[in-house]
Amino acid sequence: MDARKANIYKFLSGDKQYIIPVYQRIYSWEIEECKRLWFDIVDMQKKNKNGHFVGSIVSITENDSPSDMSKFTIIDGQQRITTLMLLLLALRDYAFIHREEKSINWKKINNSFLKNPDEDDDSQYKLLLTETDKDILISLIEKRPIDENLNSRLISNYNYFFSNIKNMDLSLQDIYEAIGKLQIVNINLDRTSDEPQVIFESLNSTGKELSESDLIRNFVLMGLDNKQQKDIYKNIWRPMEQLFRYEKQTLLMDRFFRDYLTMKLSRIPKLDKIYEEFKMYTNNCEFSTLEDLCKDLYMYARYYTNMIFEQGTNKNLINLYKEIKYLKMEVAFPFLLKIHYDFERNLINEDELVSIIKLCISYVFRRNICDIPTNSLNKTFATLKNEINVDDYINSIKAFFILKDDYKIFPNDEKFSSALKVKDIYHMRIRNYILSSLENFNNKAPINIENYTIEHIMPQTKNLSNVWKKELGKNYETVQKKYLHTIGNLTLTAYNSEMSNKSFSEKMEMNGGFKESALRLNSYVVKQNEWNEKIIKERASILVEKALLIWKYPIIERNILVKYKNDDKQQMYGIDSYDFNKTTKMLFDKLNMRIMNLSSEVRREFKKLYIAYKLDTNFADIVVQKNRLRISVNMKFNEVIDEYNICKDVTNLGRWGNGDVELFLEDICDVDKVMDIIRQSFNKQL
Repeated sequence: MDARKANIYKFLSGDKQYIIPVYQRIYSWEIEECKRLWFDIVDMQKKNKNGHFVGSIVSITENDSPSDMSKFTIIDGQQRITTLMLLLLALRDYAFIHREEKSINWKKINNSFLKNPDEDDDSQYKLLLTETDKDILISLIEKRPIDENLNSRLISNYNYFFSNIKNMDLSLQDIYEAIGKLQIVNINLDRTSDEPQVIFESLNSTGKELSESDLIRNFVLMGLDNKQQKDIYKNIWRPMEQLFRYEKQTLLMDRFFRDYLTMKLSRIPKLDKIYEEFKMYTNNCEFSTLEDLCKDLYMYARYYTNMIFEQGTNKNLINLYKEIKYLKMEVAFPFLLKIHYDFERNLINEDELVSIIKLCISYVFRRNICDIPTNSLNKTFATLKNEINVDDYINSIKAFFILKDDYKIFPNDEKFSSALKVKDIYHMRIRNYILSSLENFNNKAPINIENYTIEHIMPQTKNLSNVWKKELGKNYETVQKKYLHTIGNLTLTAYNSEMSNKSFSEKMEMNGGFKESALRLNSYVVKQNEWNEKIIKERASILVEKALLIWKYPIIERNILVKYKNDDKQQMYGIDSYDFNKTTKMLFDKLNMRIMNLSSEVRREFKKLYIAYKLDTNFADIVVQKNRLRISVNMKFNEVIDEYNICKDVTNLGRWGNGDVELFLEDICDVDKVMDIIRQSFNKQL
């Protein structure tokens, strides 16, 4: 390794070329990073500073003989050097346009820092980027026309620098001098004696500069020889990257790799550990070569991008992908990846694939309506693939959902119906989705809800007219408060402003009123002569009956369900399995809520003798006693920081639960003290 301090002009001068390898990410600096660089340049020059350090550039020597041009592969610092090239390009072009300004020489910038004038073809360029970035940078250097609709950070950042030079915060001479003061540390590696991958990882150990997907790409491709690198990148990796749209490519690919690993491992990697988890996975995965692994990634990336971009050749699936997006069901992606894969392997047919996706949508939607916390959904979908019986595929998934209870429950028709009738639909984020689904169910000519607005049939105004007061009856205030935003009182119209607070009869008869509406949502409304509590409840019941057909509860023959029930020992126990009284139930409800709120990763399981709280394994267990709760904490006694002296050492003593620490909750006022101990165990396992 050879590390030397240099300024930018020294780094670029001479007959040399810097090459960005295919495994490096495309140019990704935003305007914000360019603003910081420009500010540093202006500040340095105005304050007459001697220099400014912009970071390190790490390269591997590829060809450094006296008779040939020196070539270097950059493994770190490509964003800096590319941005500086754009700045020099903007300065050259402005100087070229204003050739009357003699303080700097545009030809010198061009021939000393942008090009190698004595070389031909690609060798004439100081910096070679990858893929489309390469062509764009060369077009900028050669002043070739570029498609104005092309979306590229190279172009936007070049334009930013050109605009700032034009504004003349500094003179051309000052800008040229300031760029020359920018300092770097040039670290040059020897491929035979240094370890580029290890050095690369140490330079990016915080994970801040490169995304998780950038690190994964470098890990996969950097260790291959040059031919393998180019073949896999060109034929597999680059086509996979292009599946993810340019604007959000990095963010979405990070999510994809996390969901891919979740699907493979049945557990959820932490956001900042995706790269580390991926490396461990490759050591034990089913693929014998990196090429096979990349092919697998590409296949799943196709499923993934079809879902997130709502695309594909199957109209039914596209509509379901739209529903998934409405419901923000990203937590289900690991499981949905699995079933798409099984569909392509012909383990299930198209109808079965559609029915499973609909079942997942119903599960998430019904829980939403019933106000069941969502913090367990990611764990549920992460492990759901383990419940699949390939010989009884659909029934095994239905049984899984039916047999879940408590916080994982799939609300049945009774619970769902009761909740939907009284739910404040109007203030839900998914209100348009709900009304659109009810309107378009089994409709061969579906309407676009965006052309309509939501109408409260009984108006929202606090100052109801006398006509409405009479219509609603003597308890009109109670009726309005109870039913105003519920499904029975909501519909769609293109005449919301015209209807305003008009009476029901006026809304019926007016131009564009309910009687002229062709919407299915209004088919019951147009038959009414009045609008009151009884009618709102009747309409709610009608719409809820339709909702039961849209968001179905899984149906399975009893004899088949019994087989799965007998296999699921956890279903033997539930919250009613324990001998609670009024005091202990109050204590449990408070403590349970606090524990479950620690993280969406927390799982609760009902055991025969205690209630377990887990991440990978138990971190706390609760035993219900006569007038108190006994809590076991899964730590060594000497590890606990017991500020309140409430813990007992039960090492080698027989107790229900896990760990060597025991404490009790007898008074609701002590919940914070108990949670302090439980949180220590949670953090230790986390």
